[in-house]
Amino acid sequence: MKITENQQKLLRRLPGVDQILEQFTARSSVADIPQPVIVNCIRAILEILRNRILTSDPALSDESLSDTRILEMAATAVKKSMAPNLKRLINATGVVVHTNLGRSLLPAAAVENIVAVAGHYSNLEYDLAAGKRGSRYSAVEDILCEISGAQAGMVVNNNAGAVLLCLETLAKNKNVIVSRGELVEIGGSFRIPDVMAKSGAVLKEVGTTNRTHLTDYENAVDGDSALLLKVHRSNYSIVGFTAEVSLKELVELGTRRAVPVMEDLGSGTFIDLSKYGLVKEPTVQESVAAGTDVVTFSGDKLLGGPQAGLIVGKKSLVAQIKHNPLTRALRSDKLTLAALEATLRLYRDEQKAVNTLPTLRMLTADRSTIEKRATALIEGLVKVGGSRLQVDVVALGSKAGGGALPLLELPSSCLKIQAENFSANMLEKTMRENAPPIIGRIEDDAFVIDPRTLLDDDLPVIQAAFERLLSRMAP
Repeated sequence: MKITENQQKLLRRLPGVDQILEQFTARSSVADIPQPVIVNCIRAILEILRNRILTSDPALSDESLSDTRILEMAATAVKKSMAPNLKRLINATGVVVHTNLGRSLLPAAAVENIVAVAGHYSNLEYDLAAGKRGSRYSAVEDILCEISGAQAGMVVNNNAGAVLLCLETLAKNKNVIVSRGELVEIGGSFRIPDVMAKSGAVLKEVGTTNRTHLTDYENAVDGDSALLLKVHRSNYSIVGFTAEVSLKELVELGTRRAVPVMEDLGSGTFIDLSKYGLVKEPTVQESVAAGTDVVTFSGDKLLGGPQAGLIVGKKSLVAQIKHNPLTRALRSDKLTLAALEATLRLYRDEQKAVNTLPTLRMLTADRSTIEKRATALIEGLVKVGGSRLQVDVVALGSKAGGGALPLLELPSSCLKIQAENFSANMLEKTMRENAPPIIGRIEDDAFVIDPRTLLDDDLPVIQAAFERLLSRMAP
């Protein structure tokens, strides 16, 4: 590429890294900033300016090449480089278990237990009673079995890992019989057929997409059958002309033909949510009580705990799974186990679990609770915005999220916000760039905040964000 005379002139104007570094350290407090970070940021800024010159960027001005402007850009880059990439944000979307926003919030008891275990040594794999090496599963197995009613239990890193591990242990090179209507795909392209292939199990589909009968399973059972698999369709629903085999019927068939039954519940829950006005979801206890040999489910969705894959079932089968070498590659760390144990203990008292687990509290929140939070937020926004903000309460729906309760729409009272001289897209972008970011949604050319997923300490943060926004506007 031929460089013009003007480009050469502009390139010569660019200062050297050492020159900017000297000015930066003279003007800024850099005691806590490693020098390589500053140098890398300065180099990156100069490279950006160099590319803008070589591409004849029409927006490039003399001011852009001044030391003052370069120092400002470097300071911004250094600040961003020193800030954590994973950060707190405010979920104003109304999606309770938001996969992109960290899924379930942990209860206070889980957070406290993580802090206690993280900052000190622990008995992760040490049997205090025997004074020798123990098993990390002991931290949660007893409480997991107490709540679920299962004979044995264990934890791995996530439910996909749990399914993979169970299939690899119990059905490698053998047939797993599953209904075509249950060959699900969830977020992240996790497909049951693909997991089966990776585990070495052989998929044997029965029935049709919308109708599967007991005889379909029975006719498929042969000497190579290792498992009858039932997969809960937690993220979609088939309606209309449908038929499916109940878990009870499948267990009876498995017992009669000596083939274990495994159920993947996906989200999994310990509480019958229909008692709180939500859609009925099969509970872990119901699956265990039905005689299912192995049950897998997530810890970070409807359960309201940390990301984990939970496996419960018959002692002999869980023992086989525990001894699979693949278990070590999928095992959970001490922080996950600390959070999970504290979360599970809350389920000893169902009402306490509903009141203290953020996921359950948000899902079961009644309209009056949401309206109260909406009113408090409106009062704060009107106080700082006056006539420059138009805030209306609209009846919209919240979602459970996390691949759970696909047909459920939770009634909510949302704030529909429009700001003078700001489009809905500009408003959404500004809120997203706030510290901490505020993530809402756009509907009917307005920025929408759903109070269902807000915490009490989110309200003043949102108010302050709008106050800063409006302070930049002409009164």
